[in-house]
Amino acid sequence: MPKIPLGKLWDQGFVGLTAICAVATGGLLLAIVGTLLQQATPAITAFGWQFLVTPIWNPVRGQYGIGPQLWGTLFTAGLALGLAVPLGLGVAIGLTESWPWIPPRLQTGAAAAVEVLAAIPSVVYGLWGIFVLIPSLRTLQKLYPAFGGAVTIGPSVGVASLVLGMMILPTVAAVARSSLRQVPSEYRLAAMAVGATRWETLLGIILPAARAGIGSGILLALARALGETMAVTMLIGNANRVSASLWQPGSTIPSLLANQFAEAQGMQVAALMYAALVLLGVTVVVQGVARLGLTDSTALKGEDS
Repeated sequence: MPKIPLGKLWDQGFVGLTAICAVATGGLLLAIVGTLLQQATPAITAFGWQFLVTPIWNPVRGQYGIGPQLWGTLFTAGLALGLAVPLGLGVAIGLTESWPWIPPRLQTGAAAAVEVLAAIPSVVYGLWGIFVLIPSLRTLQKLYPAFGGAVTIGPSVGVASLVLGMMILPTVAAVARSSLRQVPSEYRLAAMAVGATRWETLLGIILPAARAGIGSGILLALARALGETMAVTMLIGNANRVSASLWQPGSTIPSLLANQFAEAQGMQVAALMYAALVLLGVTVVVQGVARLGLTDSTALKGEDS
C-alpha cells in the first residue's frame, strides 16, 4: 500500500475542514431562517403582508404592524450610507495616494486611527451622540434658527443617521484603502507616462481597478447600518410614526426588537419574530441587488476594456 506524504495529508485535511466550515455556515443560516419562520408563523398567518405597511403597534389590542419601523430602517441606512461612502472614499484616497501636503507618517497614523474607530462599541457611539452631538446641534440651532426648523433637536431620525454614518465610515474607509493599496503601482506609472494627470489616473484607472473591493466595503457598511441596534435605539427617539422631518423621533426594526422583546408574550413574540424575519429578508435582498449591480458593472467594465 503506497504511503501518502504527510504534506499531502495536511492539504487534504485542510480542504476537508474548509468544506465542512462552508457547509456549516450555510446550515447555520438555514437554521436561523427556520427558527424565525417557525416562531413567526402565527403572526404571518394572522397579519399577512399588511404587517409590512400597518402603522400600528398595540400589544394591548393585539394590533401589530411595522410600517414606520421598516421605513425608518431603510431611511436611516440610506442617509448613513450617503454620508459615509463619499467621506470614507475620500479618506481612503487621502491615506493611500502620495500627496505633497500629507507626510507618509501622518497617513500611517491616520490609517491606524480609522481602524480604531471601526472597533469602538456601538453603545459608546450612542453615548457620544447623546452627550456631544445633540448639544452641539442645539447650539448650532440657536445660532442659526433656520437649522432644524421649529423643532428642538433631540433624539431623532437625523441624529441617529448622523451617528450611524460615523459608525460605518471607518468600515468604508478601511476596506477602500486596502483595495486601493492592492492596485499595482505599474498602473499609476503607466498612466502618468502617457501624460495623464494625478486626478485622471485616480478617477480613470485606480478607482475602477479597485471597484470590487470598494463595493464590498460598501456592502459591509450597509449590512451594519441595516442591523445596528444599540446606538440607533439610544438616539432615534423610538416613536411609532413616519415623519418628513429629520429632527422628529422615529423607529427602526432593530430598535423595536430591542425595546419590546424582553417583555413580549404570546402573539407579540410572534410579531417580533416576524419583524426579525423581515429585517433578515431586507438585508439579504439589498445585499443581493447591490452585489448583482456590482458584478454587472465590473463585467461591463471588463468588456469595455
